[in-house]
Amino acid sequence: MAEKQPIYVLPENIQRMIGRDAQRNNILAARLVADAIKTTLGPKGMDKMLVDSIGDITVTNDGVTILDEMEIEHPAAKMMVEIAKTQEDEVGDGTTTAVIIAGKLLENAEKLLDEKIHPTVIARGYRLGAKRAHELSKEISYKISPQQKDLLKQIVITAMTGKGAEAAKEKLSQIVVEAVLQVMEESDEGIKINRDNIKLEKKKGEGIEDTKLISGIVLDKERVHSDMPSQIKDAKIALLDAALELKSPETDTKIQVTSPEQLQAFIDQEEKMLKDMVNKIKEVEANVVLCQKGIDDVAQYYLTKENIFAARRIKKSDMELLAKATGSKIVSNLNELSKEDLGHADVVKEIKEGEEGLTYVMGCRNPKALTILIRGGTEHVIDELERAIKDGIGDVGVALEKGYIVAGGGAFEIELARRLRAYGQGIRGREQLAINAFADSLEVIPRTLAENAGLDPIDTLTELKARHDKNETTTGLDTSVGTSRGGEITDALKQGIVEPLEIKNQAIKSASEVTMMILRIDDVIASSKTNQASQVPEMPPGY
Repeated sequence: MAEKQPIYVLPENIQRMIGRDAQRNNILAARLVADAIKTTLGPKGMDKMLVDSIGDITVTNDGVTILDEMEIEHPAAKMMVEIAKTQEDEVGDGTTTAVIIAGKLLENAEKLLDEKIHPTVIARGYRLGAKRAHELSKEISYKISPQQKDLLKQIVITAMTGKGAEAAKEKLSQIVVEAVLQVMEESDEGIKINRDNIKLEKKKGEGIEDTKLISGIVLDKERVHSDMPSQIKDAKIALLDAALELKSPETDTKIQVTSPEQLQAFIDQEEKMLKDMVNKIKEVEANVVLCQKGIDDVAQYYLTKENIFAARRIKKSDMELLAKATGSKIVSNLNELSKEDLGHADVVKEIKEGEEGLTYVMGCRNPKALTILIRGGTEHVIDELERAIKDGIGDVGVALEKGYIVAGGGAFEIELARRLRAYGQGIRGREQLAINAFADSLEVIPRTLAENAGLDPIDTLTELKARHDKNETTTGLDTSVGTSRGGEITDALKQGIVEPLEIKNQAIKSASEVTMMILRIDDVIASSKTNQASQVPEMPPGY
């Protein structure tokens, strides 16, 4: 009898992990990502120092920044990074919360897998839990309006507490709320806030508390000529998307000059054309020219002669913000420039600090775009402050757009978990176990807040649950207070520890979706383009 030949379905350079091994490996990788950023959560959260391959340092406790800089390779772990990026893009904050919840959902799912519960049953239970959580969250939220400025400030303070901006959180919260309310647009469809209309300009020097809001735009540009006025009051601003230069011919052109007179006439004609351009600007009574393209040396001379302030090579995004701030129109053809196209500002001035200069366009009337000028002692401080301000802007923006807030400090998660367990009682079959596991996973937020503050997580969680069982639905953990215990169980809503509902909803939604996807993977096939066999990511050491 002839010997049977083995059949190779996959090529040799393929590695494969099947069944429970694949699930265990993926879950562990994802959980390790959550554990990596767990210690950054809350007012007493710690920072991470990230050093890249060329030695650049980032010091932060911002979840998405940490995960972005870590250069994660494991495919399941990369899915966790995607949660953080989605959270950042959608609502601007809550990235750490989303990843920690996902990690806990997977950890609890693994316990159910060990009890021989099928992954699709767990996924179905989680789906029911996520859907019900979304419905219940509205019941334990509170409405907010643009008139409640103090509450909006508390949202920013909650977002900034525990970050590098905490030292000046009162002033910064005021700046953020003012900025968001200024660029807010109300219509029949509701409130719309374009976060891009708030420009964040960084300048090293002075301290965090010197950060200020400018009702206009700050440009990282200087005037083109040192003899131009450094300050223009009652500025009439022309925004040009056209060069104040002579265009080169589009095709190869040869000019034959046979006498010095012809050459002089040619030069004189060029000068006249540039002078005509400047005369056109003078005609419409513009005293500030901000140009997206270049300005010729001769044009600079004539502009200086007319006492016109000019800056060149301004970014397109800054030009659009300038148009919104000053009420001007961006003109592409200089011949079409009219008085109606000009914008207005109380003052345009260049301020030099050290060798670098900034152009301030200030005192705009009802600007729909403005600038927060961020100050700090070092590059790392400024970068972290920028991240904190972005979180604050995102929180206030999404709170106003959606119109709902919830109590922070873990109060929302404890109450939601309590109500989910009650809902689970009415579900028959093994899905009930998955819903209970989903509810338990939400409690990772107050537990982590307690751990990071040096409190006993079991005692804290037990007391919080007891208080919520007595219908104290807004009771949470205030770990920012300086009590002997380092934290205190209190009415989070009364203490002003509040967060936008949408941030919580998005975090739960993203975390549950990625968890369900990872749970359903039972086969990992890793290929390599090289001759060497690619390795399926192995278990991290120590597990």
